Amino acid sequence: MISSTLIWVAIAVFAVVGVLIALAARRENTGTAADYYLGGGRLGGLVAGLSYGATTYSAFMLVVLTGLTYRGGVGALGFELIYFAGLSLLVIFAPRFWLTGRKWGFISPAEMIGARYGSGAVARLMAVVSLVFLLPYCTTQMAGIGLLLSGVTGGKISLAAAVATGAGLALLWTLLAGLRSVAWTDAAQAGIMLVSALLAVGFAVAAIGGPGAFVEATEASHGQWLDLPGPGLWSLPTFIALSLPWFFFAVSNPQVSQRLFVARDFAAMRRMIIWVLLFGFVFTLVAVIWGFAALQLAPGLENTALATPALLTSGAVPVAVAVLLIIGVLSAAISTLDSIALTVGSMVARDLIGAGASDARQVFAGRLVVVVVIVFAAGFAIDSARVVDQLAALSAAGLLVTVPPIVGAFFWRRGTAAGALACLGGGAAVAVWLAMVQGVSVFNPWLSASVAGVSTGLFVVVSLLTRARVKALDFSAALREDLALHNVW
Repeated sequence: MISSTLIWVAIAVFAVVGVLIALAARRENTGTAADYYLGGGRLGGLVAGLSYGATTYSAFMLVVLTGLTYRGGVGALGFELIYFAGLSLLVIFAPRFWLTGRKWGFISPAEMIGARYGSGAVARLMAVVSLVFLLPYCTTQMAGIGLLLSGVTGGKISLAAAVATGAGLALLWTLLAGLRSVAWTDAAQAGIMLVSALLAVGFAVAAIGGPGAFVEATEASHGQWLDLPGPGLWSLPTFIALSLPWFFFAVSNPQVSQRLFVARDFAAMRRMIIWVLLFGFVFTLVAVIWGFAALQLAPGLENTALATPALLTSGAVPVAVAVLLIIGVLSAAISTLDSIALTVGSMVARDLIGAGASDARQVFAGRLVVVVVIVFAAGFAIDSARVVDQLAALSAAGLLVTVPPIVGAFFWRRGTAAGALACLGGGAAVAVWLAMVQGVSVFNPWLSASVAGVSTGLFVVVSLLTRARVKALDFSAALREDLALHNVW
């Protein structure tokens, strides 16, 4: 076990550095809603890319993905590479999000979609749907913090204390300076997370005897984990159930799609995409190798979400590196929490209260929402730590309902407000009914396939039966010249 005193000291140092960064970011704020929620749209490519990466590749990677690898083997790599392939959607959608944001001053993705269909109701419903299905993902981050800190200290840091610490830090940085604070701390956190993970994996593999011995030992003791369906988790239905919603993560999850508004210029936006892809590819390999190392050095775990704490306390990783990785995972979870809370806050401020409200009122409303979201997630995480993989998957499946109206906004001029409302409302109802009432598992492809099918069908059919509103924006026509200027197909 790792000394709880050492962990608290490391967290204290981490918190002080984070606060100093947040205070420096706060001095750059102008007080406008756009500045609080988007950093004024003036972030460079490196900061924007690392912030996107830290938000996306969160505690999910070294808690959930590592646990899925431990539980089911190499299928986890295939699943995550499907998500990584989904990042190719950024090449299509990032320029369009950025251009529309600059042209019309959008702050939230829901605001953008509502304007495209000429309906405030669409924006409000999308905001509500996003809030409902992002809360389970917030809970995943909180649970990840709790499982990690309590696991590596043998329970000396309780689950509740660990979750409260993560919630406090997330609140502090978000409330201080909004997106700019989050982005600057994200950039530093992404570096910590990647460096610490690479070091830890290197020591773990070395403890087994090096890369060659690591592969041989895995083949000898867990050869089934190197094949599909492996020991049973990665059957074709399970693979489809998890991969389908995660492929569209870059579009469906507003906490990451909102990041597409923040780059200072088109060149910075392109660099952001490159940094995200590089970071994501390296971290995917790290998380999966880490899971296989845990199979060798910490066998027999009943709760696979504890694979990372078990490996960190196995003696294979030096204490200093283990503590650095703990801070990296903690920072990743906080980054995602901050981003989700800010995005939900911006949607409440812009889409529920209204863009016509004063900047001060929009920022105040968003801060209240940030507090509510983080406190709720913290409370729920304490009772749900054992099902973090299912919570993350449920969130991804539910947010699939936002994909049809987003795709239609740019590529189907026939889409209407009525179609978008039917899609969002009907698809969300199906997701809740199947998951909460019928008890359909997130590992059952029926859940994600039904949500995707119903929402897409409703969007298309209802749009064909109704007319577009007069005040609806035509993104295709409005962006044609800009897209041609930047050689975007």
